[in-house]
Amino acid sequence: MVSSKVPAADHTLRILSFLSTQRGPVAAATIAAALDIPRSSIYHLLAVLTQHGFVLHLPEAKRYGLGPAAFELSGGFSRQEPLTRIGQPLLAGLVDRVGESGHLVVLHGRDVLYIAEERAPRRPRLVTDVGIRLPAHLTASGRAMLATLPPAQLRALYPDAAAFVDRNGQPPHSYGELKQLLHAVRERGYAIEDSAVTPDFASIAVAVRDHVGWPAAGIALTFPEDAVAPGRWPELAAQIGEVADELARRIRGSAR
Repeated sequence: MVSSKVPAADHTLRILSFLSTQRGPVAAATIAAALDIPRSSIYHLLAVLTQHGFVLHLPEAKRYGLGPAAFELSGGFSRQEPLTRIGQPLLAGLVDRVGESGHLVVLHGRDVLYIAEERAPRRPRLVTDVGIRLPAHLTASGRAMLATLPPAQLRALYPDAAAFVDRNGQPPHSYGELKQLLHAVRERGYAIEDSAVTPDFASIAVAVRDHVGWPAAGIALTFPEDAVAPGRWPELAAQIGEVADELARRIRGSAR
């Protein structure tokens, strides 16, 4: 077998796969025991993975979790054609039903990357064309996905104030503000943004989770502020949520 000839590569991939199934950082001893890899090898491999950004080391807690580079890899998968092909018809159906423009995005570092868009009839063109990147903390879809991340992973993406790009003067401008905003997203069950990306436009979004709960994508509807009363936002969020659940099922291969 290939793995017997290159054990370091085999161990490295198994470590990353194991960390991807955890809901938070774990101790090196836990990884070693779960994978039956000598502790000395585990520490050497974790050091290299940390150096390249695939693993995040929390020295105070003596634990390890996935780093930003690992999210880049998952984003690379999500950006490929299969996700777009699966998601585009679902997005089109949602836009037809509600009459507002929609888009499908993936998390790419601290940005969201737009991989599909459906513009509703008689609605203005948006800045969210396919291929465009925007700061995740300012977009509804980005906030929906960031709200699903464990605290350590979120902190790795936003280590300091320099990570917070300012587009239209809208918060969050700090990690504390971001945590408060994402807490509200989790409490509400969906994310919103109002004029943070484009003045006088609002968005509502829900995250699409993979089989272990990580954000595989985000689905959002965007509309002029005066076109949809805030009282209707929960209704739209519920419809987005149904589409997000269906896309999650299809990603997991459970669709019939």
